[in-house]
Amino acid sequence: MPSFRESHVAAAGLKRIVAVAIFAAAAVVLGVMESIIPVNFSVPGAKLGLANIMVLTCLYFLRGRDTLLLVALKTILTALVFGTFSSFLFSLFGSLFSFAVMYILMAVSGKRLSLIGVSIAGGIAHNIGQLAAAGIVIRSSTVFYYLPVLLLTGVATGIFVGIAAKYAIRALSQIPLFEGWGEHD
Repeated sequence: MPSFRESHVAAAGLKRIVAVAIFAAAAVVLGVMESIIPVNFSVPGAKLGLANIMVLTCLYFLRGRDTLLLVALKTILTALVFGTFSSFLFSLFGSLFSFAVMYILMAVSGKRLSLIGVSIAGGIAHNIGQLAAAGIVIRSSTVFYYLPVLLLTGVATGIFVGIAAKYAIRALSQIPLFEGWGEHD
């Protein structure tokens, strides 16, 4: 018979898995919604990044490795729904670089950097990661000419995603599953 501590650890692990599954499902749904919203940034690769609301929210509530699992699930599931190998590659590079930057900022800054600031950095990092993938695919660094415009879109979408994540976090904090989780405002 498992001890109380072992049962508690197992329940906490299951709770995290359920939370990651919820975030992954929401991220895919947001990705599908985004694909039907007629927003044209006139820049290849620029988009709202609605699924990143869930990545930032997961990063707030859960551990880095849980969020990394979410990023992997979101990227794979979205590629299966929409994509080609190159879109998968762009998404993977952008998502992993964005995750790494946001994770480091949240770990290092504690409450000194707002979720909006973390999201802006994540949006910029996502665009840089996608440009790196594009550079690898076409074997040219000329894609980095898009960087100034993508930096601006990364800031704009980062602000939007950060604000949306704040609302999501506030709402989810009221649900028993998420009670007591999260260290950042």
